Amino acid sequence: MNFNTLKQFRHEVYSCFGPAKDALWNTVDALLTEDRARSFPELSLSPLFERQWPSLYEGLEDGKIDQHRLRKVFTRFLPPPSAGQALWVGIDVSGIARPRSVTSPDRSAQYVHNLPECEKPVTYGWQFSTAVALPETPSSWTYALDQQRVRTETTAAQVAFAQMQQLVPLLPATTIFVLDRGYDSTCLWCQCSGLSHRGTLIRLKGNRCLYRAAPPPTGKKGAPRKDGDKLRPDDPTTHANPDGQWEDEDAKGRLIQLRWWTHLHVKDARYLDLTVIRVERPQAANSERDPCVSWFVWIGAPDAAIPQIAVRYVRRFSQEHGYRFDKQALLWDKPRLRTPAQFERWTHLVAIAHNQLVLARDVVAPDLRPWENTQRIPTPQQVRRGMLKLLPTLGTPARPPQPRGKSPGRAKGTKIGKAQRFSVVRKTPKRPKLVPK
Repeated sequence: MNFNTLKQFRHEVYSCFGPAKDALWNTVDALLTEDRARSFPELSLSPLFERQWPSLYEGLEDGKIDQHRLRKVFTRFLPPPSAGQALWVGIDVSGIARPRSVTSPDRSAQYVHNLPECEKPVTYGWQFSTAVALPETPSSWTYALDQQRVRTETTAAQVAFAQMQQLVPLLPATTIFVLDRGYDSTCLWCQCSGLSHRGTLIRLKGNRCLYRAAPPPTGKKGAPRKDGDKLRPDDPTTHANPDGQWEDEDAKGRLIQLRWWTHLHVKDARYLDLTVIRVERPQAANSERDPCVSWFVWIGAPDAAIPQIAVRYVRRFSQEHGYRFDKQALLWDKPRLRTPAQFERWTHLVAIAHNQLVLARDVVAPDLRPWENTQRIPTPQQVRRGMLKLLPTLGTPARPPQPRGKSPGRAKGTKIGKAQRFSVVRKTPKRPKLVPK
């Protein structure tokens, strides 16, 4: 990306803002430049934040962002993949913990993966589903395409499919969606099979039960069989007669073995045409984070290059690196905002700042600390340190603040009531019924 492209991106994003657009844009520029901030109010110390620190909160309270238009801007400026390569898009959810925010509505229970072993590793807060373009090598250089909050009346799988529906018309036909084991849902598989994209790769749970095509009728009395032989990942006796095998070494010289079975289905939706893939890495640690054997389901053309698709699942872990950068450097989970709508606006601002760093990586000279390796690919944080030199050259579409004098304050006799309290939503949302083809 060149200088003019980055400048155009900034103006296109600014046009997606409604009320309080100037305060919101100042917040984006402050987020890009104040790399030493450790709390949300400290962003106001940036020289590019032209207002007082309360405008940080007022902009998120009063502002509006056109999410539909912002999604189109993100996809229009998406860096294209290498020649001959498919675009890989990862979708996952990340939690924003708010266990003590009793005045914040629509909080739900969330499993916390990184807590030490305990009886109940659960917290309460909001969840956000994020769709990102994945880089070719695992890193934090993800590019946000869409972010939506998972409301308590919906599930993460429902929100993920809604994002896929909205993104497919805006992305190349060669796009491949990749999802983790939390999206092992027959309903989602049925929905993905109707999308006009190259395919979807989803990690399987071990207790999944799939079936081969039914054998031909035998001519005996009774109804013919509707399902063929069973295939279950946690039952080795069902793993016979694969339709393909492949063996090779990865970039580090470690052995990778693949087997796959085509034209499988599930009992609830026999019209599905699934390909199940078994990936074995003998040199893995065989832990929860580094298993020796992993299973995947491919929802797409059975004649696709299965080995090349399966081994690229590792690109999905870039999404975890992107989440870490957003939370640790861009302060995604730091502001203590009361309403979900305010936090949704803040989430969009974080995505805008993250994408600007991706577009500016070829324009900005990274600022490295004396102890940082100069031979490695620069990180988003190193590029972020150099943004303060570039932004004054780019200019800002935001208007300067207008002094308005001293506020008269609250009217005499005004009584401020106690903020409304909300309980945690513990009811599990109902999954939609399967729609036969």
